[in-house]
Amino acid sequence: MNLIQKGIDKDLIKFDDEQKYITYIHQNKRRNFGNPEEKVQAESFLKLVLIYGYKPERIEQFNSVKIGSDTREADIIVYNNDEHTSAHIVVECKKEDVSELEFNQAIAQAFSYAATGTVRARYFWVTSKIKDAYFEIPKKEPKKYLSVPDVPQYGVDKLAKYKYAKGGGEVNGQKLFELDVVGEDELTRRFKQAHNSLWGGGELNPSEAFDELDKLIFCKIWDERKPRKKGDAYDFQIFSESTEAKTNKELQNRINALYAEGRKKDPEVFKDDIRLNIEKLRTVVGYLESIHLGNTDLDSKGRAFETFMGSFFRGDFGQYFTPRPIVKFIVDTLPINNDSLVLDTSCGSGGFLLHALDKVRQQATDYYPDFETNPKEANDHFKHWHDFAEKNLYGIEINEQIARTAKMNMIIHDDGHTNVIATDGLLPVEDITDTDGNITQKGIYSRTQNKGFAFNRFDFIITNPPFGSSIKQTEQAYMHQYGYAMKDIDWLNPKSKQTSRDNQSTEILFIEQCHKFLSEGGYLAMVIPDGVLTNSSLQYVRDGIEEKYRIVAVVSMPQTAFQATGAGVKSSVMFLQKHTTQTTEKIKNQKTALQDNIKE
Repeated sequence: MNLIQKGIDKDLIKFDDEQKYITYIHQNKRRNFGNPEEKVQAESFLKLVLIYGYKPERIEQFNSVKIGSDTREADIIVYNNDEHTSAHIVVECKKEDVSELEFNQAIAQAFSYAATGTVRARYFWVTSKIKDAYFEIPKKEPKKYLSVPDVPQYGVDKLAKYKYAKGGGEVNGQKLFELDVVGEDELTRRFKQAHNSLWGGGELNPSEAFDELDKLIFCKIWDERKPRKKGDAYDFQIFSESTEAKTNKELQNRINALYAEGRKKDPEVFKDDIRLNIEKLRTVVGYLESIHLGNTDLDSKGRAFETFMGSFFRGDFGQYFTPRPIVKFIVDTLPINNDSLVLDTSCGSGGFLLHALDKVRQQATDYYPDFETNPKEANDHFKHWHDFAEKNLYGIEINEQIARTAKMNMIIHDDGHTNVIATDGLLPVEDITDTDGNITQKGIYSRTQNKGFAFNRFDFIITNPPFGSSIKQTEQAYMHQYGYAMKDIDWLNPKSKQTSRDNQSTEILFIEQCHKFLSEGGYLAMVIPDGVLTNSSLQYVRDGIEEKYRIVAVVSMPQTAFQATGAGVKSSVMFLQKHTTQTTEKIKNQKTALQDNIKE
C-alpha cells in the first residue's frame, strides 16, 4: 500500500507542485520533504491514522517537550483524549540509514520524552522505517521500559504477544500483520544496515558479520517456507515475554531451532552454529522480521542481495567475485539448457551458477510465456527451471564461509536445493564423495553424501579458478595423481625417467581436474592467466590441452577486467571441448610416431 498517496486521497497531507514540501493538514504544518527523517515522519503519522485507527485530531507532531530545564521537540505524540491532556504513545523518527548506535540513542531519547512529567505516555515507538522498536513503560515501574511487539491500535487494552502472522488476523482486538513485500532499494538497505550493525561495534570483523548474517537470512527464508495455518505466528520475530531476559531467551531458542531444522537440508554447508550473542541476533531480527523475502519480486531481491554482496566481495574477498559482464558473456556463449549438467569447480560466491540458472529460467519464460496467468503453464514453467536447479547445477568451493554465501545467493533466487559443497575441488572424486553413505572427515575437508559429483559426468564446466597460488608435492597427497604435477620424459634421452614437480599452480591443476569431471564432448569455459597461453616454460601445459581438448576459442580480456576486485593479472577465457578417449589416444600416438621418426 502506498501510504503517501492514500494520505493525499484522504486529505491528511498535501504537497506543493514540486513535491518539495509536505503539509500536515490537521495541524497546518509545512515541512521540508527532502529531509530524510521527514519521509519516515510522514509514513509513521499515516500508519497511526490509516492502519492503527487514531484520529488525526488526537495526534500532535513536532511538539515541545520539557525535560528538566531543557525544551526539546518530540516527533509525534498520540493522546488518549481530544483535549491532549493524557499522552498515550510517543514516536521518535530517524532516517533510514541511521547507525545502530544512533538508533539506540533515539530509544533513550524517546523514553525520556515518554517518561517526563509533561508527557507521561505509556508507550513509545522508535522507527527508521526499515527498523522498528516498541516499548511499554510499566505503571508500577515508570523508570523502566519493556520491549513489546507493537504499539496498541486504537481502542486496544491488551497487546498480542507478537505482531506478524500468516494472513494477518487479530488477537485481543489488536490487528496482526502479514509480512511486507519491499522493493529492491529498501531490501538492499536492510541487508546493509543489518550487516553494519553486526561489525560496527568491533566485536566481529566484516567477514564474520557477513557469515552470521547469511545464517540468519537462511533462518528467515526457512521460517517463511514452513507450513502454517492462517493466523499462526511467524517464528522469525520478537515475541513479548514477561521480562526482557525471557524475551531474549525465547527468541534465541526459536532462531536456533529454525537453524537446526533448516540445516538438516544442507548439513555440508551450514555446519557452524550461530555465533551471535542475543543482542546482535535481536538486532538482525529487528531489520528482517517484518518483510517477506519469499514473496518479494525475484529480480528485486536477487539484485538487492547481489548489490549488498558485491559491495562486500569487492573488498578483502574480491577473488571470490567474478565481474558480472564476464560471467554473463561466458554463460551466454554456451548452449546450456535445462537438461544440461553444469559444474563450477571453484564457485566462489556463486555467480556462474546463478547466471546459468537465470539463463534456464529465461528459457522457461520463452517456452511458457503465459505462465503468470495460466496455471498449467505456471507449473510447467516452474518445473522447467527448478528441476534444473535442484538436479543439474553443482558447485564446489574450498572456503566454507564463501560456500555458504554461494548457497545463500541461490536460495535468495528461489532455489534451496543447489548442490554446493565446501571442499577442495582438486581432491580425487573418491575423497569428495563418501561412497559408504556417511559424512566422514578427511583432513580438513568433509566428504559429501551427494553422489552427483562424479568424473565423466558434466556437460558444462564454467569456472574462474584461483590464480597465483601453488600446491607443493609435500602438502597434498593427491598431487601424484595429476599428470601436470609430473615432469615430461625427455623423449630424446632413452634413459630419461619421469620425475615429479616440486609444486604446480592451482589453475593448471584445475585444467586437468575439469577434464576428469567432464563427459566426452562436454565443454569447459575457464578464466586463465595469459601466462598459461604464452610462457615458453608452460608449453607442456598447452601440449596437454591439445591432447585432451578441442580448442574452440580463446577470448582475450582487457587488463582492467578484474580491476574492481583487486586483481590486475592479464587474463583470457578459454573455451574447450573434451575429446573422446579414442581421439586423445590418437593424438598421443601421432605425436609418439613423429618423435620416433625424428629419432630415426
